[in-house]
Amino acid sequence: MGATTEATEIVRLGKEYAELKPVADVASRLAAARAERAELEAMMSGSDPDMADLARDELAALEQRVPEIEHELALLLVPRDADESASAILEVRAGTGGDEAALFAGDLFRMYQRYAQLHGWKVEIDSVSEGEVGGYKEIIASITGEGVFGRLKFESGAHRVQRVPDTEAQGRIHTSAATVAVLPEVEDVEIEINDADLRIDTYRSSGAGGQHVNKTDSAVRMTHIPTGIVVSCQNERSQHKNRAMAMKILRARLFELEQRKKREELEKFSKDKKEIAWGSQIRSYVLHPYQLVKDHRTGVEIGNTGAVLDGAIDEFIEAYLMGVRKGDAASAPE
Repeated sequence: MGATTEATEIVRLGKEYAELKPVADVASRLAAARAERAELEAMMSGSDPDMADLARDELAALEQRVPEIEHELALLLVPRDADESASAILEVRAGTGGDEAALFAGDLFRMYQRYAQLHGWKVEIDSVSEGEVGGYKEIIASITGEGVFGRLKFESGAHRVQRVPDTEAQGRIHTSAATVAVLPEVEDVEIEINDADLRIDTYRSSGAGGQHVNKTDSAVRMTHIPTGIVVSCQNERSQHKNRAMAMKILRARLFELEQRKKREELEKFSKDKKEIAWGSQIRSYVLHPYQLVKDHRTGVEIGNTGAVLDGAIDEFIEAYLMGVRKGDAASAPE
């Protein structure tokens, strides 16, 4: 970075350095551990029995650490796309199952909120439509932080739950579903939107909000005419802020649409049609009669359903990352 004084080049090199340094650090740790293992093995074959016993104990501990470091490095070496480090827009929608589906959508959103907190990411709700008895019919949020999209993109798809819901008076088991979409939060320069292609309608907000509700036309409905994509925002008291938020969500959806078209073109030349998208079930949450969460892409199963719904989903995500690393790129989202 000291070889240039151009601001844009310094920024580019700084970003590249930030991406490479964690890899280099872990690789150095692995090289040091392997070198230490060779030294301990040499000590074990030496003439001093006391030193050999000490080396044997240290080697046993080292043999447990080396695979952990190798796993950490493998995750860092997973092929990255241009949007890996981007923040993301999370959309959770209730699917089949009526009120129970809305409650499950609420549980899923809370799971991602907790996951974001564990990683130090910031969550801001952009748009929400609440269920009749709780939960959400639809909720859209921005998750800001380093590498958000790179990890959460694997969560896109249908999630199914089997349980006795709070809305069930007779103790019957219900099955319901919710859909999750994770879109990269793209910069303005990545997607060009012609003002002539937009129809923007304003209307009065509904729901909680005190005296301001239903007195001003602050809510915004934005329609992208060429694609038919519609985005509505009413969370902010200001029409200007709702319009800006709607534009951000629209930009992300248009970007995702372009990415989907590229995937479809590539799939014409591939026999593997396995794709993560809306409507494809990726995970089941069985809470009754037994406790189990299973990812259908990797086969990973976790019996502690409470921990999963409290944000402990790294095991699912890392299993999929490792699957991509082993060459299962056809099933990986772009």
